[in-house]
Amino acid sequence: MGGLGIGNRGSHDLRWMLPEADVQFVAACDPQKARREAVKKIVDTHYGNTDFKLYSDTREFLAERADINALLVTTGDRWHALASILAMRAGKDVYSEKPSCMTIAEGQAVVETAKRYRRIYQTGTQRLSEGNFTFCNEMLRLGRLGKVHTVRAHIAPWDAAEMRHDWLAAEPMPPKSEVDWDAWLGPCPWRPYNSQYTRGGWRGFYDFHTSCIGEWGAHTFAQCQVGMGAANTSPVEYKYVKNESGDGMVTRFANGIEMILERDMDKRYWRGSCGVRYEGTEGWVSAADSYSQPDVSSPTMLDDFRKIVYDYQTHTQRPMSHVRDFFDCVKSRRQTVANPVVMHRSMTTVHAANICMWLKRDLKFDPVKEEFMNDAEANRLRSRAMRDPWII
Repeated sequence: MGGLGIGNRGSHDLRWMLPEADVQFVAACDPQKARREAVKKIVDTHYGNTDFKLYSDTREFLAERADINALLVTTGDRWHALASILAMRAGKDVYSEKPSCMTIAEGQAVVETAKRYRRIYQTGTQRLSEGNFTFCNEMLRLGRLGKVHTVRAHIAPWDAAEMRHDWLAAEPMPPKSEVDWDAWLGPCPWRPYNSQYTRGGWRGFYDFHTSCIGEWGAHTFAQCQVGMGAANTSPVEYKYVKNESGDGMVTRFANGIEMILERDMDKRYWRGSCGVRYEGTEGWVSAADSYSQPDVSSPTMLDDFRKIVYDYQTHTQRPMSHVRDFFDCVKSRRQTVANPVVMHRSMTTVHAANICMWLKRDLKFDPVKEEFMNDAEANRLRSRAMRDPWII
Protein backbone atom coordinates (compact mmCIF):
# COMPACT_ATOMS: atom_id res chain seq x y z
CA MET A 1 0.00 0.00 0.00
CA GLY A 2 0.82 3.62 -0.43
CA GLY A 3 -0.76 6.80 0.88
CA LEU A 4 -1.86 10.14 -0.55
CA GLY A 5 -2.20 13.13 1.78
CA ILE A 6 -1.98 11.37 5.13
CA GLY A 7 -2.68 14.06 7.73
CA ASN A 8 -4.66 14.01 10.97
CA ARG A 9 -7.51 11.73 9.90
CA GLY A 10 -5.18 9.84 7.60
CA SER A 11 -2.83 9.03 10.49
CA HIS A 12 -5.77 7.42 12.28
CA ASP A 13 -6.53 5.29 9.22
CA LEU A 14 -2.86 4.45 8.79
CA ARG A 15 -2.55 3.19 12.37
CA TRP A 16 -5.76 1.21 11.83
CA MET A 17 -4.29 -0.51 8.77
CA LEU A 18 -0.67 -1.05 9.85
CA PRO A 19 -1.35 -4.00 12.20
CA GLU A 20 -2.95 -6.04 9.39
CA ALA A 21 -0.49 -8.87 8.76
CA ASP A 22 -1.06 -8.99 4.99
CA VAL A 23 -0.53 -5.24 4.44
CA GLN A 24 2.80 -3.48 3.92
CA PHE A 25 2.97 0.32 3.60
CA VAL A 26 5.86 1.28 1.35
CA ALA A 27 5.45 4.92 0.25
CA ALA A 28 3.44 8.11 0.61
CA CYS A 29 2.92 11.34 -1.29
CA ASP A 30 2.04 14.74 0.16
CA PRO A 31 2.70 18.33 -0.98
CA GLN A 32 3.67 19.26 2.59
CA LYS A 33 7.13 18.19 3.74
CA ALA A 34 6.20 18.15 7.43
CA ARG A 35 3.28 15.80 6.74
CA ARG A 36 5.43 13.49 4.63
CA GLU A 37 8.07 13.20 7.30
CA ALA A 38 5.51 12.61 10.06
CA VAL A 39 4.06 9.68 8.13
CA LYS A 40 7.50 8.22 7.50
CA LYS A 41 8.25 8.32 11.22
CA ILE A 42 5.03 6.41 12.02
CA VAL A 43 5.64 3.72 9.40
CA ASP A 44 9.39 3.30 9.97
CA THR A 45 8.80 3.01 13.72
CA HIS A 46 6.15 0.35 13.15
CA TYR A 47 8.32 -1.77 10.84
CA GLY A 48 11.62 -1.08 12.58
CA ASN A 49 13.43 0.09 9.43
CA THR A 50 13.85 3.19 7.22
CA ASP A 51 12.53 1.78 3.94
CA PHE A 52 9.46 4.00 3.61
CA LYS A 53 9.82 6.30 0.58
CA LEU A 54 8.40 9.81 0.21
CA TYR A 55 7.10 11.76 -2.79
CA SER A 56 5.78 15.27 -3.27
CA ASP A 57 4.29 14.95 -6.78
CA THR A 58 1.20 12.76 -7.19
CA ARG A 59 1.80 12.09 -10.88
CA GLU A 60 5.40 11.03 -10.32
CA PHE A 61 4.34 8.85 -7.40
CA LEU A 62 1.65 7.01 -9.37
CA ALA A 63 3.84 6.61 -12.45
CA GLU A 64 6.90 5.33 -10.59
CA ARG A 65 5.30 2.95 -8.09
CA ALA A 66 3.80 0.23 -10.26
CA ASP A 67 4.47 -2.17 -7.37
CA ILE A 68 1.78 -0.59 -5.18
CA ASN A 69 -1.55 -2.43 -5.23
CA ALA A 70 -3.73 -0.05 -3.26
CA LEU A 71 -3.77 3.52 -1.93
CA LEU A 72 -5.09 5.17 1.20
CA VAL A 73 -6.47 8.57 0.06
CA THR A 74 -6.88 10.93 3.01
CA THR A 75 -6.33 14.33 1.47
CA GLY A 76 -8.69 17.23 2.11
CA ASP A 77 -12.14 16.94 0.57
CA ARG A 78 -11.20 18.85 -2.61
CA TRP A 79 -8.78 16.07 -3.66
CA HIS A 80 -10.68 12.90 -2.72
CA ALA A 81 -12.39 12.18 -6.04
CA LEU A 82 -9.53 13.33 -8.29
CA ALA A 83 -6.90 11.40 -6.32
CA SER A 84 -9.07 8.28 -6.37
CA ILE A 85 -9.63 8.56 -10.12
CA LEU A 86 -5.95 9.11 -10.90
CA ALA A 87 -5.03 6.17 -8.67
CA MET A 88 -7.57 3.84 -10.27
CA ARG A 89 -6.40 4.85 -13.74
CA ALA A 90 -2.91 3.89 -12.60
CA GLY A 91 -4.16 0.42 -11.64
CA LYS A 92 -4.53 0.98 -7.89
CA ASP A 93 -7.41 -0.01 -5.64
CA VAL A 94 -8.53 2.81 -3.35
CA TYR A 95 -9.66 3.39 0.21
CA SER A 96 -10.81 7.03 0.25
CA GLU A 97 -11.83 9.12 3.20
CA LYS A 98 -15.15 10.89 3.10
CA PRO A 99 -16.79 13.04 1.87
CA SER A 100 -15.47 11.33 -1.25
CA CYS A 101 -16.59 13.79 -3.93
CA MET A 102 -17.22 17.52 -4.13
CA THR A 103 -20.01 17.34 -6.72
CA ILE A 104 -22.51 14.97 -8.28
CA ALA A 105 -20.38 14.93 -11.45
CA GLU A 106 -17.28 13.88 -9.49
CA GLY A 107 -19.21 11.02 -7.92
CA GLN A 108 -20.33 9.85 -11.34
CA ALA A 109 -16.72 9.93 -12.51
CA VAL A 110 -15.54 7.80 -9.56
CA VAL A 111 -18.22 5.19 -10.35
CA GLU A 112 -17.33 5.16 -14.04
CA THR A 113 -13.58 4.94 -13.41
CA ALA A 114 -13.89 2.06 -10.95
CA LYS A 115 -16.06 0.19 -13.43
CA ARG A 116 -13.88 0.88 -16.46
CA TYR A 117 -10.61 -0.05 -14.77
CA ARG A 118 -12.10 -2.84 -12.63
CA ARG A 119 -10.81 -1.35 -9.43
CA ILE A 120 -11.86 -2.02 -5.84
CA TYR A 121 -12.95 1.10 -3.96
CA GLN A 122 -14.10 1.71 -0.40
CA THR A 123 -15.30 5.05 0.93
CA GLY A 124 -14.50 5.67 4.58
CA THR A 125 -18.03 5.43 5.98
CA GLN A 126 -16.79 2.97 8.58
CA ARG A 127 -20.04 2.80 10.54
CA LEU A 128 -21.35 0.50 7.82
CA SER A 129 -18.95 -2.04 9.36
CA GLU A 130 -19.82 -1.52 13.02
CA GLY A 131 -22.13 -3.70 15.10
CA ASN A 132 -24.55 -1.11 16.50
CA PHE A 133 -25.25 0.49 13.13
CA THR A 134 -25.41 -2.89 11.41
CA PHE A 135 -28.03 -4.01 13.96
CA CYS A 136 -30.18 -0.95 13.20
CA ASN A 137 -29.92 -1.57 9.46
CA GLU A 138 -30.82 -5.23 9.89
CA MET A 139 -33.83 -4.41 12.10
CA LEU A 140 -35.12 -2.29 9.25
CA ARG A 141 -34.27 -4.81 6.53
CA LEU A 142 -35.78 -7.76 8.43
CA GLY A 143 -39.07 -5.94 8.95
CA ARG A 144 -38.73 -5.86 12.75
CA LEU A 145 -39.85 -2.21 12.82
CA GLY A 146 -42.97 -2.80 10.74
CA LYS A 147 -43.47 -0.40 7.86
CA VAL A 148 -40.71 2.16 8.12
CA HIS A 149 -41.91 5.67 7.31
CA THR A 150 -39.15 7.95 8.65
CA VAL A 151 -35.37 7.82 9.05
CA ARG A 152 -33.36 10.58 10.67
CA ALA A 153 -29.77 11.42 9.75
CA HIS A 154 -27.33 13.50 11.78
CA ILE A 155 -25.67 16.51 10.16
CA ALA A 156 -22.79 18.37 11.81
CA PRO A 157 -23.89 20.81 14.54
CA TRP A 158 -21.41 23.47 13.42
CA ASP A 159 -20.85 25.62 10.32
CA ALA A 160 -23.60 26.25 7.79
CA ALA A 161 -24.91 24.97 4.49
CA GLU A 162 -24.18 28.35 2.90
CA MET A 163 -20.39 28.41 2.77
CA ARG A 164 -17.96 31.30 2.42
CA HIS A 165 -17.05 32.43 -1.09
CA ASP A 166 -14.20 34.73 -0.06
CA TRP A 167 -10.69 33.63 0.86
CA LEU A 168 -8.09 34.22 3.54
CA ALA A 169 -5.53 37.01 3.28
CA ALA A 170 -2.31 36.23 1.45
CA GLU A 171 0.80 35.24 3.39
CA PRO A 172 4.35 34.91 2.03
CA MET A 173 4.60 31.76 -0.08
CA PRO A 174 6.82 29.08 1.49
CA PRO A 175 9.45 27.29 -0.61
CA LYS A 176 7.96 24.66 -2.89
CA SER A 177 10.07 22.03 -1.13
CA GLU A 178 8.20 22.82 2.09
CA VAL A 179 4.68 23.26 0.66
CA ASP A 180 3.79 22.80 -3.00
CA TRP A 181 0.85 25.21 -2.91
CA ASP A 182 -0.28 24.56 -6.47
CA ALA A 183 -0.50 20.83 -5.75
CA TRP A 184 -2.17 21.45 -2.37
CA LEU A 185 -4.95 23.41 -4.07
CA GLY A 186 -5.29 20.80 -6.80
CA PRO A 187 -8.51 21.21 -8.81
CA CYS A 188 -9.75 24.20 -6.77
CA PRO A 189 -9.56 27.80 -8.03
CA TRP A 190 -6.27 29.53 -7.40
CA ARG A 191 -6.27 31.21 -4.00
CA PRO A 192 -3.50 33.10 -2.17
CA TYR A 193 -1.42 30.99 0.18
CA ASN A 194 -2.41 31.12 3.83
CA SER A 195 -0.97 28.68 6.35
CA GLN A 196 -4.34 28.36 8.09
CA TYR A 197 -5.64 26.36 5.12
CA THR A 198 -2.93 23.75 5.53
CA ARG A 199 -3.84 23.31 9.20
CA GLY A 200 -7.47 22.43 8.48
CA GLY A 201 -8.75 26.00 8.16
CA TRP A 202 -10.30 25.23 4.76
CA ARG A 203 -13.55 24.00 6.30
CA GLY A 204 -16.51 26.29 5.74
CA PHE A 205 -15.19 27.60 2.40
CA TYR A 206 -17.09 26.71 -0.78
CA ASP A 207 -13.82 26.06 -2.64
CA PHE A 208 -12.83 23.23 -0.30
CA HIS A 209 -15.77 21.90 1.68
CA THR A 210 -19.19 20.18 1.39
CA SER A 211 -20.74 22.12 4.29
CA CYS A 212 -22.17 20.93 7.59
CA ILE A 213 -24.44 18.66 5.57
CA GLY A 214 -21.55 16.85 3.91
CA GLU A 215 -19.38 16.75 7.04
CA TRP A 216 -21.53 14.14 8.78
CA GLY A 217 -24.14 13.47 6.11
CA ALA A 218 -21.46 11.64 4.12
CA HIS A 219 -21.64 9.06 6.92
CA THR A 220 -25.26 9.12 7.99
CA PHE A 221 -26.90 9.36 4.58
CA ALA A 222 -24.95 6.30 3.48
CA GLN A 223 -26.00 4.47 6.65
CA CYS A 224 -29.67 5.33 6.15
CA GLN A 225 -29.73 4.58 2.44
CA VAL A 226 -28.06 1.19 2.87
CA GLY A 227 -30.43 0.40 5.73
CA MET A 228 -33.58 1.21 3.79
CA GLY A 229 -32.41 -0.60 0.66
CA ALA A 230 -31.83 2.65 -1.26
CA ALA A 231 -28.06 2.37 -1.74
CA ASN A 232 -28.40 2.70 -5.52
CA THR A 233 -30.71 5.72 -5.61
CA SER A 234 -31.30 9.12 -4.02
CA PRO A 235 -34.32 11.07 -2.76
CA VAL A 236 -36.73 12.46 -5.34
CA GLU A 237 -37.79 15.50 -3.28
CA TYR A 238 -35.94 18.02 -1.08
CA LYS A 239 -37.93 20.48 1.06
CA TYR A 240 -36.20 23.79 1.77
CA VAL A 241 -36.03 24.90 5.41
CA LYS A 242 -35.45 28.51 6.43
CA ASN A 243 -32.34 28.16 8.57
CA GLU A 244 -28.61 28.25 7.94
CA SER A 245 -27.86 24.54 8.25
CA GLY A 246 -30.58 22.44 6.65
CA ASP A 247 -31.69 21.22 10.07
CA GLY A 248 -35.14 19.68 9.68
CA MET A 249 -35.01 19.34 5.89
CA VAL A 250 -37.31 16.56 4.72
CA THR A 251 -36.12 14.49 1.79
CA ARG A 252 -38.42 11.87 0.31
CA PHE A 253 -37.49 8.70 -1.56
CA ALA A 254 -39.61 7.24 -4.36
CA ASN A 255 -40.81 4.48 -1.99
CA GLY A 256 -42.34 7.13 0.27
CA ILE A 257 -39.82 6.92 3.13
CA GLU A 258 -38.77 10.32 4.40
CA MET A 259 -35.22 11.01 5.53
CA ILE A 260 -34.99 14.05 7.78
CA LEU A 261 -31.76 15.97 8.35
CA GLU A 262 -31.23 16.57 12.07
CA ARG A 263 -28.66 18.57 14.03
CA ASP A 264 -30.39 17.24 17.16
CA MET A 265 -28.91 19.87 19.45
CA ASP A 266 -31.26 18.82 22.29
CA LYS A 267 -30.27 15.12 21.93
CA ARG A 268 -33.84 14.09 21.23
CA TYR A 269 -32.95 11.27 18.85
CA TRP A 270 -29.41 10.20 19.89
CA ARG A 271 -26.67 11.14 22.35
CA GLY A 272 -23.50 10.98 20.24
CA SER A 273 -22.09 11.98 16.86
CA CYS A 274 -23.19 10.66 13.45
CA GLY A 275 -26.49 9.33 14.80
CA VAL A 276 -29.24 7.63 12.83
CA ARG A 277 -32.77 6.69 13.83
CA TYR A 278 -35.28 4.48 12.00
CA GLU A 279 -38.99 4.77 12.81
CA GLY A 280 -41.66 2.27 11.80
CA THR A 281 -45.18 1.22 12.68
CA GLU A 282 -43.84 -1.39 15.14
CA GLY A 283 -41.12 0.63 16.84
CA TRP A 284 -37.84 2.48 16.38
CA VAL A 285 -34.09 1.99 16.77
CA SER A 286 -31.23 4.47 16.89
CA ALA A 287 -27.46 4.47 17.28
CA ALA A 288 -24.62 6.96 17.42
CA ASP A 289 -20.93 6.90 18.23
CA SER A 290 -19.77 5.63 21.62
CA TYR A 291 -22.94 3.63 22.29
CA SER A 292 -22.52 0.34 24.12
CA GLN A 293 -25.69 -0.82 22.35
CA PRO A 294 -28.40 0.81 20.23
CA ASP A 295 -31.38 2.62 21.72
CA VAL A 296 -34.69 0.84 21.03
CA SER A 297 -38.37 1.47 21.58
CA SER A 298 -38.72 -1.86 23.39
CA PRO A 299 -35.97 -3.61 25.43
CA THR A 300 -36.95 -6.97 23.93
CA MET A 301 -35.61 -5.80 20.57
CA LEU A 302 -32.10 -6.27 21.95
CA ASP A 303 -32.65 -9.87 23.03
CA ASP A 304 -31.06 -11.22 19.85
CA PHE A 305 -28.66 -8.35 19.16
CA ARG A 306 -25.63 -10.64 18.86
CA LYS A 307 -27.49 -13.13 16.68
CA ILE A 308 -28.65 -10.44 14.25
CA VAL A 309 -25.13 -9.06 13.82
CA TYR A 310 -23.69 -12.59 13.56
CA ASP A 311 -26.31 -13.59 10.97
CA TYR A 312 -25.49 -10.47 8.95
CA GLN A 313 -21.81 -11.39 8.97
CA THR A 314 -22.61 -14.97 8.01
CA HIS A 315 -24.85 -14.25 5.04
CA THR A 316 -22.85 -11.28 3.74
CA GLN A 317 -19.37 -12.53 4.66
CA ARG A 318 -18.57 -9.00 5.85
CA PRO A 319 -16.24 -8.41 8.82
CA MET A 320 -17.00 -5.84 11.49
CA SER A 321 -13.94 -3.89 10.34
CA HIS A 322 -14.16 -1.44 7.46
CA VAL A 323 -10.49 -1.67 6.51
CA ARG A 324 -10.55 -5.47 6.73
CA ASP A 325 -13.52 -5.51 4.36
CA PHE A 326 -11.46 -3.43 1.93
CA PHE A 327 -8.42 -5.70 2.12
CA ASP A 328 -10.55 -8.83 1.74
CA CYS A 329 -12.18 -7.33 -1.35
CA VAL A 330 -8.82 -6.33 -2.83
CA LYS A 331 -7.93 -10.02 -2.70
CA SER A 332 -11.29 -11.46 -3.83
CA ARG A 333 -12.24 -8.63 -6.28
CA ARG A 334 -15.67 -8.52 -4.67
CA GLN A 335 -17.40 -5.15 -4.25
CA THR A 336 -16.89 -3.51 -0.85
CA VAL A 337 -19.68 -2.66 1.57
CA ALA A 338 -19.15 1.06 0.82
CA ASN A 339 -18.51 0.70 -2.89
CA PRO A 340 -18.51 3.52 -5.47
CA VAL A 341 -22.28 3.38 -6.02
CA VAL A 342 -23.01 3.60 -2.28
CA MET A 343 -20.65 6.58 -2.07
CA HIS A 344 -22.00 8.36 -5.13
CA ARG A 345 -25.70 7.93 -4.37
CA SER A 346 -25.39 9.04 -0.73
CA MET A 347 -23.14 11.95 -1.73
CA THR A 348 -25.67 12.90 -4.41
CA THR A 349 -28.11 13.31 -1.53
CA VAL A 350 -25.58 15.54 0.25
CA HIS A 351 -25.05 17.71 -2.81
CA ALA A 352 -28.74 17.94 -3.69
CA ALA A 353 -29.56 18.99 -0.10
CA ASN A 354 -26.84 21.65 -0.30
CA ILE A 355 -28.17 22.92 -3.63
CA CYS A 356 -31.66 23.09 -2.14
CA MET A 357 -30.31 25.27 0.68
CA TRP A 358 -28.28 27.47 -1.67
CA LEU A 359 -31.20 28.13 -4.01
CA LYS A 360 -33.66 28.46 -1.12
CA ARG A 361 -36.43 26.47 -2.77
CA ASP A 362 -37.86 22.97 -2.93
CA LEU A 363 -36.31 20.69 -5.53
CA LYS A 364 -37.34 17.54 -7.36
CA PHE A 365 -34.69 15.09 -8.53
CA ASP A 366 -34.75 12.24 -11.04
CA PRO A 367 -32.34 9.60 -9.65
CA VAL A 368 -32.40 7.65 -12.93
CA LYS A 369 -31.38 10.58 -15.13
CA GLU A 370 -29.42 12.07 -12.19
CA GLU A 371 -30.78 15.53 -12.83
CA PHE A 372 -33.11 18.03 -11.21
CA MET A 373 -36.50 18.28 -12.82
CA ASN A 374 -37.26 21.49 -14.72
CA ASP A 375 -34.54 23.45 -12.94
CA ALA A 376 -31.60 24.53 -15.10
CA GLU A 377 -30.04 26.57 -12.30
CA ALA A 378 -29.94 23.58 -9.96
CA ASN A 379 -28.56 21.35 -12.71
CA ARG A 380 -25.66 23.72 -13.32
CA LEU A 381 -24.61 23.19 -9.71
CA ARG A 382 -24.13 19.44 -10.23
CA SER A 383 -20.53 20.16 -11.26
CA ARG A 384 -17.74 22.68 -10.71
CA ALA A 385 -14.94 23.84 -12.95
CA MET A 386 -11.61 22.13 -12.22
CA ARG A 387 -8.32 23.99 -12.54
CA ASP A 388 -5.86 22.76 -15.15
CA PRO A 389 -3.86 20.51 -14.93
CA TRP A 390 -5.79 19.03 -11.96
CA ILE A 391 -8.75 17.81 -13.97
CA ILE A 392 -10.57 14.52 -14.41
